[in-house]
Amino acid sequence: MQILDLGEVQLHYRVDGDPDGAPIVFANSLGTDLRLWDAVLPHLPAGLRIIRYDKRGHGLSSQPPAPYSMGALVRDAEALLEHLNVRDCVFVGLSIGGLIAQGLAVKRMDQVRALVLSNTAAKIGIPSIWQDRMDAVHQGGIEALADATMERWFSKNYRASPDHLFWRNMMVRQPVDGYLGCCAAISGTDFYTPTSGLRLPTLGIAGSEDGSTPPDLVRETVDLIPGSKFELMRRAGHLPCVEQPAEYAALLRGFLTETGHLEGA
Repeated sequence: MQILDLGEVQLHYRVDGDPDGAPIVFANSLGTDLRLWDAVLPHLPAGLRIIRYDKRGHGLSSQPPAPYSMGALVRDAEALLEHLNVRDCVFVGLSIGGLIAQGLAVKRMDQVRALVLSNTAAKIGIPSIWQDRMDAVHQGGIEALADATMERWFSKNYRASPDHLFWRNMMVRQPVDGYLGCCAAISGTDFYTPTSGLRLPTLGIAGSEDGSTPPDLVRETVDLIPGSKFELMRRAGHLPCVEQPAEYAALLRGFLTETGHLEGA
């Protein structure tokens, strides 16, 4: 376990793969920790330096008092990559992780050479929806949102198996301040204008059964970036890296090859 102490927050992170390899960074969704990517890693090609971390208020990172700003979440990622001397990474962001990815790419072109925007958007939801969710958590804890969230996160078939309970348990065990803090950050973020100014290789990934960021919303966002690519994963929800890890990794492998990030991947 590795912890980066930034004073205001302590970030838990993990580095796997080739320490001298081409860097790829993964940022996970609201209510999950870095284990979101566990099933994808075995399917990734050799020669990658794989960096994962728990955003503030999640997993084994510390929980500053809510609310959080998206700027703070972006600064956390920026500081982590500075600490690890990362330049020219491929940044894979899912849901709120995709918002962090967009913000970091706008701010630090030296750190990010290509983006994977997975199950995300330039703007996710509207403030009133996020306020309703935060009110529900204040009243009944994260448990109050868990069942409805599972319906948005996973396809019907996946929810029929006990495997989804792992993710339900992970969600309800996140710190309340962390969950609320990140809800506030999402609520206050509209990246349509800055993201439309990006000029870097971008792959969008959507799940056909995603109830949180439907495919048309993901496509609309990646279309803001000229030359971007869009892939739809059938029979997958908001977390396709969980439901179909081999297929998800294959999309990443293809993108890494096309962008020249990894030769012969």
